Amino acid sequence: LAAVVKFGAESLGTNDNEAQIMLINSIKDVAVALHNLMSVTRSASGKNIMDPEMQKLKESAKVMVTKVTSLLRTVKSVEDKAQRGTHALESTVESISQELQNFNNGQLSTTRTSPEELVHVTKQITVATAKAVSAGQSCQQDDITSAANMGRKSITDLLVICKSTACLTDDKNLQKCILDNGRTCVENYKELLETIHMLIHNPSNETKQRLLNYSRAIMQSTQELVRCAQQLKGADFIDSDDPSYRAENELLYAAQSIESAAKKLSTLKPRRKVQEVNENLNFDEQILEAAKSIMNAAGALITAATLAQKELVSQGKLSSKSSSDAHGQWSEGLISAASYVASACHVLCDAANELVQGHGTEEKLISSAKQVSSNTAALLVACKVKADFMSQSMTRLQNAGNAVKRAADTLVRSAQQAADMKQEDQPFEVSTSLVTGIAQEIKCKEAILTKERELDEARNRLKAIRLAKYGHNEQESNDST
Repeated sequence: LAAVVKFGAESLGTNDNEAQIMLINSIKDVAVALHNLMSVTRSASGKNIMDPEMQKLKESAKVMVTKVTSLLRTVKSVEDKAQRGTHALESTVESISQELQNFNNGQLSTTRTSPEELVHVTKQITVATAKAVSAGQSCQQDDITSAANMGRKSITDLLVICKSTACLTDDKNLQKCILDNGRTCVENYKELLETIHMLIHNPSNETKQRLLNYSRAIMQSTQELVRCAQQLKGADFIDSDDPSYRAENELLYAAQSIESAAKKLSTLKPRRKVQEVNENLNFDEQILEAAKSIMNAAGALITAATLAQKELVSQGKLSSKSSSDAHGQWSEGLISAASYVASACHVLCDAANELVQGHGTEEKLISSAKQVSSNTAALLVACKVKADFMSQSMTRLQNAGNAVKRAADTLVRSAQQAADMKQEDQPFEVSTSLVTGIAQEIKCKEAILTKERELDEARNRLKAIRLAKYGHNEQESNDST
């Protein structure tokens, strides 16, 4: 059976790696289930029907049937790309449930792993979580398949390493902390995948919000595991609050978030218009292309910021032992700036989506593009605080920042042109009647007063937001208003 499945996986070719991984995982599950069934059968041989070993035999047989059924479904789903991701998700959730059961029932491992390996696997979980959230946002079958395969491996590695790392200490509290946080992390990741499954069949904003909630819970568990690893290693070990560690994780998460927004943009199509003012000038297409350029440039910016951050660590300008206020402020500044860039990109993506669907405004898109540009400038400043201005990484970072600004300016111009043309398409007819003319004038004055009041209210809200965000160091900007 294994040979036939391997041959089938090879026949798919190198262009379909995710399907090959699905098949290999399925046959491994069958092999493990068969091994367990044979082992339990030997133990239960000759025992009374009421013996606990007989109950284990029944459960093992059920698992064997489930795994064989799952293998058959996997083989069918390889041919059906429309359901491949959904099946990969279901298979991964089932596998994680089995791994959790073994984790809870088994004894501590006899093998030993280092605290560094525990930290390394938490980084794997961070990347897998970001990829899963991205897949949940796009709901594309290929993305879901890739996320499910990556998550399955990362979770398996985490559970194995948590057990083997817990053996490094005789401190029962520390052992419990490692095992509990590993279990909590896996349970939240399983919930995350189940939420993605719900999104495939019944997408909603409320369900998408749950993705972020689970991802935060997973991040908290991984941070606790890093703290446990620090206690195992001692004072010379990396601290989970170390600026370089936290900044790297946040930059990785921001990169995946921007990638998710870019994929969402790539699925949007311009509106079909019954009447075109100018057949050679489709503003929806211009706006979408400009928005995609911003996403690509922002992704390159986060990559450049990650390289710049790593260069600071290699140069010794950031120490893993340091807990000084200066390093803490730098860390918070970089993390905050990266998060703001990613958030602004998602807002921009939503604004572009609303506009091309016909129920958004050019003004919201312009404001979103300016916010991306503003947050990009903040990220550049955060990176430059400790960096060498003549280094290659800073040059790349500056070039990436300039690319984001140029793309944002292009989008603003396109959106402004679309808004201006829309105004030109709506001519205002002035009445020659005395009474009607006076009524029109009064209505126009009323509209002006209403807009002025709304403008004042909007400025006050913006001021309140900035005060809450920056305290008393608010800097007013005419461009922002």
